[in-house]
Parts: sequence; structure tokens; C-alpha cells
Amino acid sequence: MADFLGMMKQAAQLQSKMKAMQDELDQIEVDGLSGGGMVTVRMTAKMEVKAIRIDPSLLKPEEHEIVEDLIVTACNDARRKAEVAMQEKMQALTGGLGLPPGLLG
Repeated sequence: MADFLGMMKQAAQLQSKMKAMQDELDQIEVDGLSGGGMVTVRMTAKMEVKAIRIDPSLLKPEEHEIVEDLIVTACNDARRKAEVAMQEKMQALTGGLGLPPGLLG
């Protein structure tokens, strides 16, 4: 029975740490870039887009398809960076627990 109580206590601590990590992920922001930095997308580690910046030189009616492609590329770059930031946080949280990969995420 003591083992079970210890496991329950450990689970409660993990749940508390997971909540704190989720709060931290809201605070971590990454910038995705495309077009040599002409388009920048700022995103949290929880994949929420916070801002998009487009160099004014791209804002010509005949360039709209290029701008759209650059925005997609910058969003994907930001998403990849946000996923890395989230995985690093998760690894730091679960590193000492010996849990199988993918169990919590």
C-alpha cells in the first residue's frame, strides 16, 4: 500500500509540474523567418501565433502570391522551433522519471 501512495504522490507532483510547464510554454516565444528575414512570424511554444511582420518592400499587389508563400514558410519555421522548445521543456520535466518516450506528449 505504501508503494501505491508513493506513486499517487509522485503522480500529483508530476501533474503540478505539467501545469507549471504549460504556463511556461505560453511565455516562450520563437520567431520563424522566411525570405531572408523579410517575413517574420512570432509564435509561442504552444503554437499560438502572436505577430506577423512583413517587410514593406514586399507589399506590392503583383507580389501577393510571393508574400503568401513567405508567410506559410515563416509559420512552418516558427512551428518547428516551437515544437523543439516544447520538447526540450518536456524532456527537462520528465527526464528523471524514467517514463517511456511519448507517454505524456
